[in-house]
Amino acid sequence: MLFLFAALSAYLVGFLLTPILIFVLQKMNIGDKPGGRKIHKKFIPSMGGIAFVVAASVSLAIWGWQFPLPDIRYLLGAISLMFFVGLRDDMVELKATHKLLGQLVAVILVVVISDIRIQHLHGFLGIGELNIYVSYAFSTFVLLALTNAFNLIDGLDGLAGTSGALALLALGFWFAFQGLDSYALLSFIFLGAILAFLFFNWYPAKIFMGDTGSLTLGFVIGALLIAFMETNLALPEGTQWKFKSVFSAGITLMIFPLFDMARVFARRIKRGKGPMTPDKSHIHHFLMRMGLKHNEVTLILLAVQVFFITILIVLKDYSDHLVMPLIAFLALVMGWGLDKMVLKYVRKKIEKEPRILELRPIKSNSSKKIILERSNFERTDINLN
Repeated sequence: MLFLFAALSAYLVGFLLTPILIFVLQKMNIGDKPGGRKIHKKFIPSMGGIAFVVAASVSLAIWGWQFPLPDIRYLLGAISLMFFVGLRDDMVELKATHKLLGQLVAVILVVVISDIRIQHLHGFLGIGELNIYVSYAFSTFVLLALTNAFNLIDGLDGLAGTSGALALLALGFWFAFQGLDSYALLSFIFLGAILAFLFFNWYPAKIFMGDTGSLTLGFVIGALLIAFMETNLALPEGTQWKFKSVFSAGITLMIFPLFDMARVFARRIKRGKGPMTPDKSHIHHFLMRMGLKHNEVTLILLAVQVFFITILIVLKDYSDHLVMPLIAFLALVMGWGLDKMVLKYVRKKIEKEPRILELRPIKSNSSKKIILERSNFERTDINLN
């Protein structure tokens, strides 16, 4: 019950704070202007992550004393650091190397100092326990990938917030059921804060979360996913809601951001571009080309995420050797089908439109001819010379 009150507290603070933040950002002219890769048509305040991070912090201050938070104190410090990296990038754009360096410091706080890391691959691909240095390196790569994959999907009203809320909901219930109170509290607090933010970020959005929000939220979910994977491994056999396909579970909860990032990077490299080159090749861009609205695209992708999580729950007693190939196969087939569907739609649309420089006869509903005679202009001031 305390988790519910913590989530409600975060929701209330976020709901009251976000309109104030919108007003301040509009006055300061801080936000995204239309044009370029932006698909909105008017100025929208950004840096909305300030609202839900502050809301989560206030709720944590109210309820955190009842739970053993010292075990996540470094994680909380790392979240704060990631927040300031995103805030700095939103205010004055950071170089890619500086941005990555800031993220790396936050990740090291979690992986090395907090010891929240992937220590075992649970027999997947025949790999068991990892060497400590391999574990540090692999966990750092995974957490950076999860953080930036989530950051990349923040390009549509309500999309990143909805995807993040679903992952936090699933993680929060699992941690609470297993008695991992500090992780459960963190999950539910951010869930409440994100739901409040979504009230203003849903289509048509009044505010965007910016890197301030997307980097922080992606980092929080990524760290919680790694904690879930390792605590799941430590549970005794036969424990209820213990996942044998734990590696698959970690990927499935972030299936959309990870698949979208892999798909976009592969397309860019195939075209001879750098993987970080910005374009409009994300899944949500493709769905928008089919004439769907922001909220329709978000709900479709939410349904897809729920579909994969349902498969994971049904197959929770099977190993990664079965579940991972199935999840990967379904994701690839759905991605291939989407590309084909969008291409077919665009071709039909192009066929209906006139080609460039194509001349078409001008149709007129009137058959009357205009007759001009010289006598009509003889007594006018028009110079006929």
